[in-house]
Amino acid sequence: MKADLAQESITSLKGVGKATAEALQELGISTWEDVLFTFPTRHEDFRLKDLTLTDHNERVTVEGRVESEPTILFMGKKSRLQVKILTGRHLIKAVFFNQPYLKSKLIPGEIVTISGKWDKGRQVIQASNHQMGPRTDTHDFEPVYALRGRVTQKVFRRILAQIFEQVSTQLVDPLPESVREPYRLPELYEALKAIHFPEDEMLTKNARRRFVYEELLQFQLKMQALKKFRKEASVGQTVTYDPLVVNQFVASLPYQLTGAQTRATEEILRDLRAPFQMNRLLQGDVGSGKTVVAAIALVAAFSAGLQGALMAPTEILAEQHANSFFDWLEPFGMKVALLTGSTKTKARRLILEGLASGDIHVVIGTHALIQPDVQFKQLGVVVTDEQHRFGVEQRRVLKTKGLEPDVLFMTATPIPRTLAITAFGEMDVTILDEMPAGRKPIETYWMKEQQVPALLQRLRKELDAGRQAYVICPLIEESDKLELQNVLEIYHQLQQFYEPVFKVDLMHGKLPSDEKDLVMRRFADNESHILVSTTVVEVGVNVPNATFMMIFDAERFGLAQLHQLRGRVGRGEHQSYCVLIADPKTEVGKERMQSMTETTDGFVLAEKDLELRGPGDFFGRKQSGMPEFKIADLVHDYRALQTAREDAEKLVESHHFWHSEEWRWYRGQLEASGIIDGGRID
Repeated sequence: MKADLAQESITSLKGVGKATAEALQELGISTWEDVLFTFPTRHEDFRLKDLTLTDHNERVTVEGRVESEPTILFMGKKSRLQVKILTGRHLIKAVFFNQPYLKSKLIPGEIVTISGKWDKGRQVIQASNHQMGPRTDTHDFEPVYALRGRVTQKVFRRILAQIFEQVSTQLVDPLPESVREPYRLPELYEALKAIHFPEDEMLTKNARRRFVYEELLQFQLKMQALKKFRKEASVGQTVTYDPLVVNQFVASLPYQLTGAQTRATEEILRDLRAPFQMNRLLQGDVGSGKTVVAAIALVAAFSAGLQGALMAPTEILAEQHANSFFDWLEPFGMKVALLTGSTKTKARRLILEGLASGDIHVVIGTHALIQPDVQFKQLGVVVTDEQHRFGVEQRRVLKTKGLEPDVLFMTATPIPRTLAITAFGEMDVTILDEMPAGRKPIETYWMKEQQVPALLQRLRKELDAGRQAYVICPLIEESDKLELQNVLEIYHQLQQFYEPVFKVDLMHGKLPSDEKDLVMRRFADNESHILVSTTVVEVGVNVPNATFMMIFDAERFGLAQLHQLRGRVGRGEHQSYCVLIADPKTEVGKERMQSMTETTDGFVLAEKDLELRGPGDFFGRKQSGMPEFKIADLVHDYRALQTAREDAEKLVESHHFWHSEEWRWYRGQLEASGIIDGGRID
């Protein structure tokens, strides 16, 4: 579309006064272009259907004869009108909410056409649309837009038709034919016509496919261009590591790397060899072996004469990493140090001297690593564990302590692939999707609260065998708003049931940090046997002796969080168990509990969580940084997202994209977003 028409104000349209214009602007619609690219959220199917072939809860349109006098039930200001309709061989009920005026219109013996949701069991249609007399509307599919206020569907469609009539001959398709043809995508005019003024279901689906791909391609071009320019602008260092040393380290491990670990290692080593700064996310389920992959990167840096650092979110997690790294790295002549807020003054001074001189090759620590007096001789690789637990500024400070060190972020939070390549689009993403051989799956059960007494007896058997247990609750104190089990009440009940034979300990987010560490240390050292806790143990210490977990009010947690909690057990040689205590009231809640009992694959559960909760709720709407798409749906359009990403990666690396006329519009979008400036395109 020509630029002047695209930016034409909606106030220039016939019938759009000040009030309507303001209502449209509240929806983010100010120009003709905004109207054209406000896509329907769905298309209503108004084809007449045989109820025998219609599924329960499916939307349906039927035509029939009114067979009874309508009856109305008033409930305060609300009303419910019910009438019997004979359609074909079916005598059904139609229910209309808050439309009492229909009583005088629905006359026995008259024909009526109604649309709504079909309740197959009760033989009832909850009517949302009606037409007196036989069906006269010839449109099988009607677009429905996300509107509110005085902008009704009818008003919006009238505005849309007015614009489309005027611009139809002025539309210029920015999507090159070289892309449209292989994917069989319709040209812009045909696609807009099919999606806004549908006449054929397949044409409408194909139009949506075009706009989904185009929106995701535009987004991925921004992500890939951003990644390309950041990488080229970074003053990265080529890590000329010794492959022999790396291979010797891998051979020294007491187990073989999984195929996923081998692939991840190859990708990271390739990044280290490149003259650009590594910016990679290593994502893997609990127990998938991320830490040893990080250790290989640090060994590679050491063999090139460089230092490494690993930052963990808690002292106890840092200690856990340090113990592993001491065992793995020191036999190879690498000096490893642990630096946390608890490190004594004298030991801290010696560590700082060792880092500055280069005598210490790898340091593991908490946020203590980013203090101003922590200086490295030559920092080459930085690993950040559970990267989402650190602020952006904390991660940035550690990166500045070397000459553009290569950075590896790790997370044990399974993120669906579609969200990973969207939310972390400017990073390279490596996924460990394979578990080490011989690991026993955690047996997971779903029980109701009345079964808890029997469950406590089952737990006693685990304790008698010398094992330990976690008991997780969602709240710290009683809440008037939510009738949930709380951690203090459960703690006192379990004390009465198990002590003095078994020690019950308590941990929650309101405890001071040093007290939390003390509680976790007691549990790790088997000085306490049951740890009653809120979700603060979600990312915590490794306790191989803990084999039993109970989660109260499990329906209150997301699937990803339940899986993270479950990952606290199953870390040793003994069979482990997780019991979800839940009484969900909805079908979705029941489905989530069932999913937890059916799989221990975090990525399968993450995809299910995404499907049930949506991308905004998956990350938390305020913190997610997820882009708002006009038409693309990350749950259902994941194949289109992957295709768009692959295409965008190839395009930004090609001379053709940056210099050809057919991609000029998309380059203009990159320029408008600030990712590139006009001077970059010669």
